[in-house]
Amino acid sequence: MKAWICLPLMALVLVGCAGKTAYRSSCASELDAAWKELDMAKAEGFSGAVSYSKALSLLTAAKTEQQFESFEGCTDKAQKARFYIRESRAGR
Repeated sequence: MKAWICLPLMALVLVGCAGKTAYRSSCASELDAAWKELDMAKAEGFSGAVSYSKALSLLTAAKTEQQFESFEGCTDKAQKARFYIRESRAGR
């Protein structure tokens, strides 16, 4: 294969790898914070059972995405879960 063809292909591969790991740490930190907040909501006797259930479902999906290295989706779901945890603690 010609060098002028390989260089753009290698650049695309590297960009893809960089994009995959860009959310790795935010995924981990968001998941950690969300699980702690969920535990606190449970200990406090959460009022919003629907919001709690949504949060738990989102956290389970986020953990699955983390395991499959879909870190951006993991971060997004963990952030949404944290929103529902706040809603649950507020009784909504």
